Amino acid sequence: MAAPDRTIAAAGAILIYAMVIGYTDNYVRVIEAEAGLWQFHAVRSAMGVSLLLLLARPLGLRLRPVNFRAVLARSAIHGTAMLIYFGALAFLPVAQVAAGLFTAPIFVLLISRFAYGHHIGPVRIAVVAVGFLGVVLVLGPSAVSGASVAALLPVLAGLLYAMGNIATREWCAQESAETLLGGFFAMLGVLGIIGLILLALMPVAVPDGTAGFVQRGYVQVSGSFWFWTAVQAVGSLFGVGMMIRAYQLADASRVSVFEYIILPASAFWGWVIWGEVLTGQAILGMGLIATAGGMIALRAGQPATASRQ
Repeated sequence: MAAPDRTIAAAGAILIYAMVIGYTDNYVRVIEAEAGLWQFHAVRSAMGVSLLLLLARPLGLRLRPVNFRAVLARSAIHGTAMLIYFGALAFLPVAQVAAGLFTAPIFVLLISRFAYGHHIGPVRIAVVAVGFLGVVLVLGPSAVSGASVAALLPVLAGLLYAMGNIATREWCAQESAETLLGGFFAMLGVLGIIGLILLALMPVAVPDGTAGFVQRGYVQVSGSFWFWTAVQAVGSLFGVGMMIRAYQLADASRVSVFEYIILPASAFWGWVIWGEVLTGQAILGMGLIATAGGMIALRAGQPATASRQ
């Protein structure tokens, strides 16, 4: 039986997650220029899992799963979603890939309604639509252009991401956040190692710089890679831990809307770190995203009708 919703607390956890991940992900461009996706995931996961193990006893963390199969299944779903997302970056514009991934709240609504029988009313549907419109405005015209079979890959990532987020509450409500976090990182590490092995056995042509991020196998790396990957590991442990906790605190169809805040958070750090300036259209989009999150938060205090909205 699922625990009662704590929507405001979940919103706070997602805000922390967005600000941390928005910062660390802005430095992925530094890693992309030197190393490959598979080496990055293998090294980051090794760092993250090692850190979890070191902190487990001092902090009293519970890493042992209550339901091993459920944790494994959720980790595989989320890990595959992230691999498809990053893989699509090799041949699709970033905006188009991001827009595909942010279809996840739509899939959350559909899966919640038709697979689990949750009542999803017009208010929540409207909130998701407002938030997604905001995403499209932030990402710009390239987010919805160039439709092709390849363009379906980010949407598939969005579907899997939605499934993993629903599984967090429906399958893994009794698991600790650190258990799910460890499972997620371990799965990405295993997938990274598999990718490195396959590329070693079947090498492919690798473009220079960031263009070769997905095709690049194991390479000798500099201190910059180790530093920023360590920053990624620590930031991801904390940030993704907050995200997992949010999905344990409240219904997935509510929490998924809060995740739209990642785009404004990433844009904020892009401005602070790289001096990237937002357009008026992007600012309007962020306003719509904030409106969508605010609508969900304001309605959190209405438990009697929550299941119908």
